[in-house]
Formats: sequence, C-alpha cells, structure tokens
Amino acid sequence: MTPPETAPSTPPRNPGPSWGYRFMRLCDRIVPEPLFRPARAVGTWIALLNMPVQRRHSRDYLRIVFRREPTHREIFRHFFAFEEVLMLKLRVANGRPHRGRLADGAPDFHRFLDSAKPALLGTFHVGHSDLIGFILGGQEKRRVSMIRQRVANSHDTEKLGQLFSQWVSFIWVNEGESLLFALKEAVSAGDSIALKCDRLEFSAKTEAFDFLGARRAFPFTIYHLALIFDLPVLLTVAVPGAPGESIVHSAPRWTPDASLARAQNIVRARAHFQGFLRQVETLLRAEPYWWFNFLPLNPEVSAA
Repeated sequence: MTPPETAPSTPPRNPGPSWGYRFMRLCDRIVPEPLFRPARAVGTWIALLNMPVQRRHSRDYLRIVFRREPTHREIFRHFFAFEEVLMLKLRVANGRPHRGRLADGAPDFHRFLDSAKPALLGTFHVGHSDLIGFILGGQEKRRVSMIRQRVANSHDTEKLGQLFSQWVSFIWVNEGESLLFALKEAVSAGDSIALKCDRLEFSAKTEAFDFLGARRAFPFTIYHLALIFDLPVLLTVAVPGAPGESIVHSAPRWTPDASLARAQNIVRARAHFQGFLRQVETLLRAEPYWWFNFLPLNPEVSAA
C-alpha cells in the first residue's frame, strides 16, 4: 500500500511486512469494497506519515507540476493513486479480467500487434504501465521479456509472472547475469523486450531532455540496444480507463536506419525520445498523480 523505498545501503525491497500483499489479496476476496476502500485509505495515511523520504520526493515533484506548494491532501492522493494501482495488480493476479485499449493515434503500435516481429518496448512508472507487458502476453499472445530489478517482498510481480508465465519472462538486472547475453537469447527466441526508461538506476547511457521545466537526465540505453539488435523502439505508457481497462498511449515507432551513421541515428533517437517526453508531460499535467516516482526527480543537466 506504499511506494517503493530505495535505500542503497540495504538490500532492495518493497516496504511493509512480508505478509502484507497476501493480506490485501485475502481482504479483497472477503471484505466488501465499500468497507475495504476506506481501510486502504487509512493504511495509505499511515504509510504517508511513516515514509518521510518518499513524502518529500512526492512533494518536490508535485510542487513542480502544480507550480505551487502541494497540500497534504494532494500528497495523500499521490500515495493513494499508487496504492490503487498496486491493488489493481493484485486483483489481476487473482484472476480478475483486465484489458488494454490503444488510445487514438497509435497506428505503429497497431502494426506491431498485427506482426510477429519483436520490438523494444520502453515505458515509465506511470499509471497502469506495469501491466503493459502482462496485457501483451495474456491479451495479445505476444512473448515479452521484461527487464526488471529483483526486489524482496514483490508479491504482485511474482504472482503476475506466474499467471502469465506462458507469455512473460523476466531478465533481472541486479543478479549478475550478462544483460547483453540474456537479451540476445530473448531476441533470438522472438521475444519483445520491455524496459523502463525513466529511472537512472541501471542505465549506462543517459542523455538530457526537456521535461517538467528543466533539462533532465534520462536513460537512453533502449536506443543503443536498438542499434545493437536492429530492433524498432516503441515507447508507451498506460493510464486508467473504464473499469477493467487500461488505455495505452504510444509514440510513433523509431527504427534504426542502416543507411545512416551511428551518430546520425542517435540524433534521430534523441528527437524521438523528446517527442515521447512531451506526450508524457501532457498526460501528467492533466493528471499529476499518475507518475509513481517517489525518488528524487531526474537530475537537472546544465547546458554545455
């Protein structure tokens, strides 16, 4: 019921007791929603009071989006939005039907779904985006390998992985395996590769882009992988739609151009990622609580 903690001096884990997610799944089965939702709100207030670091980062982010100091209630709404998406993931893991629907203006993603070819699928910690890979597997029957950081107490990911294991697998970046070797195996098997493109934790390649009023550093590894494996890049985020539905927003496809030098392809890639950031920022300006980034904002980069 709380955003992830990131204490570099301790093994990475999600906060809360080890039985917490299982307890939430049990309550969801036996407690009526008119009673369970207020109980989740109380739990979120308790988490808010006991997580000063995440609370500070939420305030810093909301201050930039709102262009004013956020209220305590607004910070609570940010935390509660995260909790509700976690609850959705647990419900999907319990077998509740859930579908993805493409937003208007995504012809390239339609073509990807209609083809059998793999792609690099980049996304952010926004809204329902954690479900995109599972939706592609369960709904579209596409094999997806997700690049993730393994953390303790991640019952939601474990159960979703088990439920969609026929279509979804994981490549863990913090377990010592050779990432390039694992990616090569997955691509050779016809899997698409899904990775997050908003946090700098494990990215060896970064670039600066305009986002939320400043030049900020973002991971750029996905485009270097595209050049290595000659794969297209599709950037997406998913946001809440009607009950039982996620709306997937996708940028136009970026494809390496073999007739251009590497440096020229990188210039094209920068323009492509900047266009996607504008799309994401438009969504966040409309609904700021959708970005679950309870970490320091992507660092500002001074002009060269």
